[in-house]
Amino acid sequence: MVLDNALVQYYDEIRATLRDLLGDRDDNDTDGFTPGVELPELTPAMREYLSVSALGHVGMPSYRGRRLALLDLTRNPATMTTKTFASLVIVARAIRFIQDTGRRVTIVTPSSANKAIAMRDAVLRAIRTGLVDADRLNVVTVVPEGSVAKLRSSELFTDPALRARNPIAVYGGEAPGTVKTIALGLAEQFRGQVEKEGETNLWYTLQLENYLAADVVRALAEAELFPSAPDEARLHVHAVSSAYGLLGHAYGRSRLPEDVRARTLPPRYLLVQHLGAPDMVLSLYNDGSTDTANLPAYALDAETGLYAQGADPHYPATTFDPGETLDPTFYTRNPPTSPRMNEIIHSQGGAGIVVSLAECLSRYGQVRAMLGAAGVQLPANPTELREWSLTMAVTGVLNAVDRGLVTETDILVHGSGSYTARDYGHLTVRDLHPVEDAEDLKNVVLKATSSS
Repeated sequence: MVLDNALVQYYDEIRATLRDLLGDRDDNDTDGFTPGVELPELTPAMREYLSVSALGHVGMPSYRGRRLALLDLTRNPATMTTKTFASLVIVARAIRFIQDTGRRVTIVTPSSANKAIAMRDAVLRAIRTGLVDADRLNVVTVVPEGSVAKLRSSELFTDPALRARNPIAVYGGEAPGTVKTIALGLAEQFRGQVEKEGETNLWYTLQLENYLAADVVRALAEAELFPSAPDEARLHVHAVSSAYGLLGHAYGRSRLPEDVRARTLPPRYLLVQHLGAPDMVLSLYNDGSTDTANLPAYALDAETGLYAQGADPHYPATTFDPGETLDPTFYTRNPPTSPRMNEIIHSQGGAGIVVSLAECLSRYGQVRAMLGAAGVQLPANPTELREWSLTMAVTGVLNAVDRGLVTETDILVHGSGSYTARDYGHLTVRDLHPVEDAEDLKNVVLKATSSS
């Protein structure tokens, strides 16, 4: 089953969600500018703009008596991640504001890469479809240097004017999450200067509600098109950094009519993380603490060259490095969403598991075959994989089943991202704008806003 344009299908519900989440506090983003909560009317141009918001639901091969299915959220070829949905809705709000007022908007967002890619694609689509002029809307993204290999070339880069208006800033420090501090610092310290000198409205978009409003489509589509059996709880599996997608699904379910909710049992959630940022799993099993002292101790096995542990099945049994970063997409430490996710899992059911690169590689052929049967092609050579989210999620649920961490028979894997080195044109650090702090980013933004 493929739903070709989920955002159009559930446009009225998304509008209502935005109004309920943000309608009475639309200046909540760092006490600064937001464009309001209204979306444009569904003109032919708007439908075309949203046309990449397809989602798919397809069965996967069963595993040890479990029925697995894939919720494919990666069908936009320009991003190949679920970030498309929220980015399209965020930019749509800016489109409506510009159409109503004629005033300019500059979106600033930190990202580990995928959100930046999707936001840039949404801005480009807004311009291409004629919904806004290129000098009215632009986006400035800031990403960690370790994520540059994920960045994609597009017309925002190859067109000189669009490239000047929509720069990518890169932070080269040791803590990737500092990009959030830098972007927030820009909004808090230099908003007035940027808005006055750049003659624009600066919108810092990293707010949970901005993402919940789009991710509700997961629950809406599920309830309408592929609901679970009435007497069987469904386990939803997701590779997460802050679990925005699962929180969006949970919120979407809460908005369903009561009689619709009553037809199925409450969903259960399996969080999948990696050793470089395991904070949500740590929090889940340690009363909210993300202290890495609670990780199991690993010992080097001289014969295999792997580090191993057998004390806690929620963490990798083997790893090449106890501190490895499997995928820089997952970089958030101490996410503020952990308490809410803990509450949902403790009350409704679910679990958390951390996977390693060694485990993903040991299962790679199996995972590749299972996803291939569901229409998702992984490369034969795993070194070509640039986005490990989906591979992590499938590896995590297979490990969880083997270790007895999950008991559910009905399992839905949220396919939030998967792409290879061959799927896009690459950028390099030399093509981008280095920044070390908020003042550096301010200079990048001012240069961008003065380029038109």
